[in-house]
Amino acid sequence: MFKRFLMVVLTLIAAVGSVLLAAKHPTGPNSVSYDEPIGLSLSIGMIVVLFLPPLILSLFGHRVVRIISAVYQFFIVISFMGTIPISFLLVSSIGMTAVAVIGTLLSIVSVVITLKTTCRREIKV
Repeated sequence: MFKRFLMVVLTLIAAVGSVLLAAKHPTGPNSVSYDEPIGLSLSIGMIVVLFLPPLILSLFGHRVVRIISAVYQFFIVISFMGTIPISFLLVSSIGMTAVAVIGTLLSIVSVVITLKTTCRREIKV
């Protein structure tokens, strides 16, 4: 349980870090930037809210709950994978690319750990 929760928290930290790095290099008037702190805090708040389901589901060990959590986390993997080419094309920072790659790897490891972990509850007959 602790490994799954820790991996989701690390993925959350990578997602918040990628938003903060994206705010450092805004690409247009409608992107996140440090000039508009309300928009930045709303973006970070939305990320935290979107990470609440896998955080809560990581506390349970039932097989169905783990599969649901893995599917949800797979969408996070897709989001990070979509960030990699965008960071190559639009952002002039190698840090954004590094955070996107790290977030992708953390997300994939989190999905694998979520699916591989077994419930250690003994059933007595």
